[in-house]
Amino acid sequence: MVHSRIAVTGSTGLIGTALVRSLRADGHDVVRLVRRPARAGDEVEWDPQRGYVDGAGLVGCDAVVHLAGAGVGDHRWTEAYKQEIRDSRVLGTEAIAQAVASLDVPPRVLLSGSAIGYYGDTGDRAVDESAPHGEGFLPSVCVEWEAAAAPAEEAGVRTVFARTGLVVGREGGAWGRLFPLFRAGLGGRLGNGHQYWSFIALHDHIAALRHILDTPSLSGPVNLTGPAPVTNGEVTAAMGRVLRRPTLFAVPAPALRIALGDFAEDVLGSQRVLPRRLLESGFSFAFPGIDASIRAALR
Repeated sequence: MVHSRIAVTGSTGLIGTALVRSLRADGHDVVRLVRRPARAGDEVEWDPQRGYVDGAGLVGCDAVVHLAGAGVGDHRWTEAYKQEIRDSRVLGTEAIAQAVASLDVPPRVLLSGSAIGYYGDTGDRAVDESAPHGEGFLPSVCVEWEAAAAPAEEAGVRTVFARTGLVVGREGGAWGRLFPLFRAGLGGRLGNGHQYWSFIALHDHIAALRHILDTPSLSGPVNLTGPAPVTNGEVTAAMGRVLRRPTLFAVPAPALRIALGDFAEDVLGSQRVLPRRLLESGFSFAFPGIDASIRAALR
């Protein structure tokens, strides 16, 4: 992408922070949507709960990258927190899509976050973007989340859903919690360890987002996962190898259910998700394997 103006929501999260840094390093003009009055020239106010976006701040943007949403693993899943997970995604996406559609000259692309939670528990069956949605809370959220972008699609904006897997990064997400545990020698498999984890190195995730922005042929769902999902047991072994720590502790499924509530079923569930559309569009992974992804996160 030539020098562009790009708006980003969720710019303080693990992925947003890295994306903004990457874009600015290449000379792009990045505006960050913030949930308070704008205090700097690169800020635009929005309020996803009220459906408000300061549309003037999006004028001249070539792309909008929408990453905001309450963390799925940040709290025990009470009914109230499940509602927050849903509302933060669906209402936020509706607000962004309507703001994009209302512009006299809309951006060329809306790159909207989604998740491989769309597919539900796939067991050991490998799935790609052609697979139907699964059953349960997260699949239903993902279906509504993607549908909320309809106003942008109807306005003719190329709309892409980045169905993200487990991002291997030190600063946040699932791996942000795993690293301290494994470093302390307290890491181990979750449940029986047979469930598949579809991971992606943070470096590759940012490169994939940028590839999507630069690839006009990509629209609709795109899986942002590495090409070789591994089981939780294999993740555990790799963490032990790379960090040179024992991995003797296993967390039994009943204990996870007590600690995490409904979220435990998703931790114990298996998702073997392949990035078919990324690969077909010419994207190549710098860190395709689990050991390499973990090492990259430690750099």
